[in-house]
Amino acid sequence: MTLIRGHIIALDPTNKQATYFAKACGVARLAYNWALAEWQNQYEQDKKYSDECLANSIEIDETKLNKPSQGKLRKQLNSIKRQQFPFMLEVTKCSPQLAIMQLGDAFKRFFKGESKYPQFRKKGVNDRFSLSNDQFKLIDINNKPFIKVPNLGLVRMREKLRHTGKILSAKIFKQGGKWFVSVAVELQNIIKPQPKTDKQVGIDLGITDLATLSNGEKIQAPKPLKNKLKQLRRLNKSLSKKQKGSKNREKAKTKLSRLHFKISNIRKDFLHKLTTSLVKSYDVICLENLNVKGMVKNKKLSRAINDLGFYEFKRQLIYKANQWGKTVKELDRFYPSSKTCHNCNYKLDNLLLSMRNWQCPNCHITHDRDINASINILNHATKVLTT
Repeated sequence: MTLIRGHIIALDPTNKQATYFAKACGVARLAYNWALAEWQNQYEQDKKYSDECLANSIEIDETKLNKPSQGKLRKQLNSIKRQQFPFMLEVTKCSPQLAIMQLGDAFKRFFKGESKYPQFRKKGVNDRFSLSNDQFKLIDINNKPFIKVPNLGLVRMREKLRHTGKILSAKIFKQGGKWFVSVAVELQNIIKPQPKTDKQVGIDLGITDLATLSNGEKIQAPKPLKNKLKQLRRLNKSLSKKQKGSKNREKAKTKLSRLHFKISNIRKDFLHKLTTSLVKSYDVICLENLNVKGMVKNKKLSRAINDLGFYEFKRQLIYKANQWGKTVKELDRFYPSSKTCHNCNYKLDNLLLSMRNWQCPNCHITHDRDINASINILNHATKVLTT
């Protein structure tokens, strides 16, 4: 069994190296936007030609169609970049080429219905460029890790690569005013079973408490966005007052970016610790298959849901369970876990969201809404698992 895992490592570039990174990011963004515009233009030409042929009852000549693809666009860019974009030669060839390949992947996801139509990249928003595995090397010099980048040389890394396996690619990006490299590694024999605990747990996800366990334990999230919201608004207001193109605006933008990065790190750190603890403590973990996309459409709850990170919690739980030989079982999202009494299976139809506790009319047991839901998730999911 193989798995591709990415390791994000902070970099310590010199001013010259940071300038090179910024230039490579600009080249990648230009190549991506150029290819997207060219793709749209060629597609419109093909559509216009096809419509004319159909209107005049003429057979379509396939040789006259452009049929845009990332391979054709990469060849087209190579043929013109020395005349139109000579500055592209100052950075690694991977910067424009892999950006166009990423556009091709974006179109594949769009045609499969997995994502929206590709959009043009903007300067200062997710600046990054990629390197293929033959265009960089990870080197240790005096027990200090470096990455060797074409046309640049050695760049100091804050830590060594944790994973061992076949290195596939690297992505260098800027976040919070700092530079990072994400190295993709193909791992072999990733399953490292943890000792069995013979324990099972049901988890009900919520907004007040991120996770309510079937054993009665309630786990609250740090909610970093909520706690930093005043500071976020102040920095946004400060940025809006700065003149575009000024150095003060760049400084304000960096401060805002660092705060967003800090909020993201707090959330990820908490979720990693929580999911690792759950996977180590239980052999079978049961939870609902929530429609997160639909939930965030609720304007009153969208910020709170995004702040909790439901999707990231589930993603981490699944890959860690697979890695450590544990089981994650998802329950149908339409199962009325909160409305059903776990003791006698009586269903209460009129259960408002504001009712955090309710008494079963049949067996007269008083339920904590979330604990009752987590017990039902455990009972129903394990029943489905065994059948």
